[in-house]
Amino acid sequence: MQASFHTANRQAFYDQMKPASLLLVFSGEEVRKTNDEFYPFFADRNFVYLTGLDCKEAVLAAVKDDNGTVHETLYLLPPDPYAERWTGRRVKPQEATDLSGIHDIRTGAWAPEMHSLLTGLRRIPACSSLKHLYLDQFRQSPSDRDRPAQKFLAVVQKEYPFLRIEDASVILRRLRLIKTPEEIDAIRKAEEITRSGILAMMRASRPGMWEYQYKAEFDHALGQYGPQGPGFPSIISAGRNNFCIHYYSYTGQAADGDMVLADVGGCWDHHTADVSRGFPCNGRFSPQQKLLFECMQHTSDYLFSIIRPGMPMEDVDATIRACNARQMMDAGILKREEDIGTYMWHGGAHHIGYDVHDVVERPEVLAPGMVFCVDIGIYHEAWGIGFRLEDNCLVTENGCENLSREIPRTVADIEAIMCS
Repeated sequence: MQASFHTANRQAFYDQMKPASLLLVFSGEEVRKTNDEFYPFFADRNFVYLTGLDCKEAVLAAVKDDNGTVHETLYLLPPDPYAERWTGRRVKPQEATDLSGIHDIRTGAWAPEMHSLLTGLRRIPACSSLKHLYLDQFRQSPSDRDRPAQKFLAVVQKEYPFLRIEDASVILRRLRLIKTPEEIDAIRKAEEITRSGILAMMRASRPGMWEYQYKAEFDHALGQYGPQGPGFPSIISAGRNNFCIHYYSYTGQAADGDMVLADVGGCWDHHTADVSRGFPCNGRFSPQQKLLFECMQHTSDYLFSIIRPGMPMEDVDATIRACNARQMMDAGILKREEDIGTYMWHGGAHHIGYDVHDVVERPEVLAPGMVFCVDIGIYHEAWGIGFRLEDNCLVTENGCENLSREIPRTVADIEAIMCS
């Protein structure tokens, strides 16, 4: 992404800020793994969305004064030759400006200056005093560990009770819902990378192959596009392991006749694809596997024929379930539509982008620029067959586009790839 993309994102946020307010967005901290080792750093996605930077312990601070003028500052870790010798080069001020479009770059401790702003010491001449503080307070679960924004909130509530706390995530989730042309281009590239990895697994597949070997094929293919790797931990399973929806062990072995399930996504410019494909490890669908797969495929094809702007978002999941139930009833697998939950265990639509389950405001109706998954899973435990067909849908002005359509998604195309 160019700096202009991130500048526009920030301006869109600033337009919704109240006067006499301060926005703080934190890039995040490393999480300790063991003794002297940390988990690989993963920058807060909202920070990346607003700045383009992927560096730890950085802070975006923006003051909107009484007249609506915004003064923005980016705080970075200072240069430290000793630390950089061990853990890598830190981003420098000019590089940060080039990536973010922010010109006031400071290195060193940010906290003292924040305290000056919070007490209303009139650092910004047109701002008589601060009244509002915007912090990203989003939590997926109440049990989630505190992030820097939550830790700072505790300090603010104790020491600056006069400030009105505004949840920045409300605005950010709304802004991230509609993808720009630059974001759609990045997702298209992520789809291309994902296709490469899935094809590598299909072509290498054979009875007796271990799940970790499938993962190695996928990772090797993605490695040809750069160091970014997958956009989320790959779900790759075989046989009865397919009945664990989020499976990460990679310890199973594909027996002759087993289906392999790959729920994976390549990443490009911080945007991820999310594609699922099921394929027989021996390259040939059994009659039962083909029957279930074609129920999914026909349901998916129908969804892509009807999705368009104005369609209620909740209708996507409902239609997937109803259509798949009819397919399975016609095939003689299901007796009553209301029993579809026996074979469909999860929803079929979630947005993608900076996150694989993108942190966006769930819309009431579809609109152009939204990108979400059409995810159809069938799990027939009695037959020992479970897999899903998941594609990425871009809502256009007059309908929709299947962004992952080039990844083999029919019985004929999958068998042709695997037997070539």
